[in-house]
Amino acid sequence: MDERILTATPVHAGERIDRWLTDQLEELTRSAIQELLAQGAVHCAGRPLKKNYRLAGHEIITVQLPDLREVDITPEDIPLDIVYEDADIVVVNKPRGMVVHPAAGNWSGTLVNALMFHCGDSLSGINGEHRPGIVHRIDKDTSGLLVVAKNDAAHRDLAAQIAAHTARREYQAVVVGSPREDEGTIDKPLARHKTDRKRMAIVEGGREAITHYMVCKRYCGYAHMAFRLETGRTHQIRVHMASIGHPIVGDPVYGLKKDRFSDIGGQCLHAARLTLVHPRTGEPMQFDAPLPDYFIEILRKLEKMQ
Repeated sequence: MDERILTATPVHAGERIDRWLTDQLEELTRSAIQELLAQGAVHCAGRPLKKNYRLAGHEIITVQLPDLREVDITPEDIPLDIVYEDADIVVVNKPRGMVVHPAAGNWSGTLVNALMFHCGDSLSGINGEHRPGIVHRIDKDTSGLLVVAKNDAAHRDLAAQIAAHTARREYQAVVVGSPREDEGTIDKPLARHKTDRKRMAIVEGGREAITHYMVCKRYCGYAHMAFRLETGRTHQIRVHMASIGHPIVGDPVYGLKKDRFSDIGGQCLHAARLTLVHPRTGEPMQFDAPLPDYFIEILRKLEKMQ
């Protein structure tokens, strides 16, 4: 049984333990967290905590993660854009609109459903029944590259690379307006929004979040930009760019309510490059995914506006 030790800080005082743990253990869903609490698998000072426990802001929390259970996810024959595959990893170019893993409201048609069909039993089980093989994730309406682990050893190695920031993830996006500088870094901590749990926000004392950016080309009222993530928090690029007044075009949560491209069906954000070290061979590897059609069409329209 795996055990995690986490420390609450004063900024989290008053927050429910189940909500806090969902932010801390991003590989688990909130329902999975609540089940662990119900089973008495979450402790503080030797006593189990209930899901409605509110943090004082200084606790040391111990979470006992369960052993692997048989997954209950239906394999689905959904076409996948496989960029690379071997006995240890699969690199997938995820299309826009596809949810990564099954959850409430999206029990089918997800990347995990497709991977279960494609890989069969050859997926890591570290994430139990919730996200087999998934080492990191990208939002439903963000397109681009994901690496998936086909065994537990690969999963642990890739997760360690992501935690140590040695696996590099680079994105491209179209934003409203453009930063004054051609290059820069946004270093602002992120946490769940206090009142809207589906949103992230800049919160003092939140989890460290660092985004490096570069302007690729400036247009009339917009810019094509590239990003390199030093950390990989939920909605990181989207929140960071909105925080400096340049939200991602089409972003329904953090973007403008109405602009020229507000009806494109989601944010214009693409995970274009993934660099990592192969977990078995130690070989440096780089994968690239070309800009998808929806992204190219926006750039084409911007060129006409020049």
